[in-house]
Amino acid sequence: MDRLVKPDVKEVNIIFNRLEKCSTAFRLTNLMHTMSVAVSLTTSNPSLLSFATPLCILSPLSTSSFTLSLSQLCDHPPLSTPLDNIIVKSSMLVTGKANQEELHRLFSKPGPQIFKDAIIPISFVGPQVVEFLLSPSSKQHSAYILSKAISACDGSQLFSLLRSAVKCSNCYITSTLIEAGADVNKRDSNQRSVMSLAIQSGNSDLLDILIDSGYVVDNSVDRLLHDAAAMNRVDLMEILCLGFLDIDVNLVDLHGRTALHVAAIYGHVEVIEFLVSVGGNPDIADQHGWTPLHCASIAGHVEAAEFLLNCSVYVKYALTKDGKTPFDLAVKKGHSDLYDMLRLGDALHRAARIGDVAEIKRCLVEGAKVNGKDENGWTPLHRAAFKGQTESVKVLLSNGANVDMVDNSGYTPLHRAVEAGHVQVALALIGNGAKANMKGLKGVVPLHLDSFKKHLSLVTPLCKDKERA
Repeated sequence: MDRLVKPDVKEVNIIFNRLEKCSTAFRLTNLMHTMSVAVSLTTSNPSLLSFATPLCILSPLSTSSFTLSLSQLCDHPPLSTPLDNIIVKSSMLVTGKANQEELHRLFSKPGPQIFKDAIIPISFVGPQVVEFLLSPSSKQHSAYILSKAISACDGSQLFSLLRSAVKCSNCYITSTLIEAGADVNKRDSNQRSVMSLAIQSGNSDLLDILIDSGYVVDNSVDRLLHDAAAMNRVDLMEILCLGFLDIDVNLVDLHGRTALHVAAIYGHVEVIEFLVSVGGNPDIADQHGWTPLHCASIAGHVEAAEFLLNCSVYVKYALTKDGKTPFDLAVKKGHSDLYDMLRLGDALHRAARIGDVAEIKRCLVEGAKVNGKDENGWTPLHRAAFKGQTESVKVLLSNGANVDMVDNSGYTPLHRAVEAGHVQVALALIGNGAKANMKGLKGVVPLHLDSFKKHLSLVTPLCKDKERA
């Protein structure tokens, strides 16, 4: 016979609760039919784990329950590698009777009369153990310790722990919890998802884990692209768009804002560029009539505003429900760097076209860019030259206008003046250094193109006089 008693478990689990008395119970059965057995219960860590009755007597074929307790209140689970153990020893008791002192003497002397019946591993389990394993103060422990701790958690606890693991950006524990049954599609009382928490953690691997685990986007509550846009994380947005091919990039939040609005509020240019590239609409207005350009303008985000302007010709004229344009909002906050692109540039081009010298001067004083281009690449000088506004040309030149700036066709203001037959303008341009032999994209030279022959007799002598001088 190799043992006298048999435990009813191969391991014991203690559900750990901080600063509370923690204990567990198991049973031992006497295998002897006719003889009582003396039993000794000890642990590999007696200062921490102990029995209220470490020595006892089991009558023939009887079963008794024993309680193992933590000897002290602990703030965190006393995990150990390898695990602590219960050591069960026994000895036949011929008389069937013995007091505690006699039992102690019996087991204090090793010998063949002492049977080592079992070594039972001790595991600390429950949600608070998993929480400790997630904490920064926890050292790395074995996968077995984690899996044992999780095994004692119910569905509600698994979900709570899953949220904690995602918040802590712990991919391994997140995966282990999901494998144990944590529901990736469950939401908290505020309808926040674990995917939203994963985005906030900034860990792209967590997004992949949740996508692979079957996370389903709920467009009625999920604003995943909004979250990623606020964080300036294009990489997370790419994972979302690839993982959920039907994700709505123009989905609005409770304020009617798209993810593009959010990116514009923060001035995240790369995010704005990405969203537009996957179908984000820069013309969508929120519940107050604000477009993303309004949001970028009031915050003074120059690069964001410039990109949004390039996406839509008319967005700069959009009005909020209060009747405000993006320009009005920029002026309200004093963001002068935006004045030119939002309105003054247009006003300057118009003034140059109609010859309003006073308006040209006003626009330039208020911050309009003298060499600012429109959608065709025309500067105000191109406009004034093409319309024959000689005084406008002179004012623009005196304020730093580039006399040889080319438009999208490669034409300079001199090309446009000659094209329209404005001799005095051509004279003024040449007098300020305009190159009379500069070719456009199609090889057109202002003073030698056949289509301009009717103007050559007027302009060419001026060029020759300039060359002699």
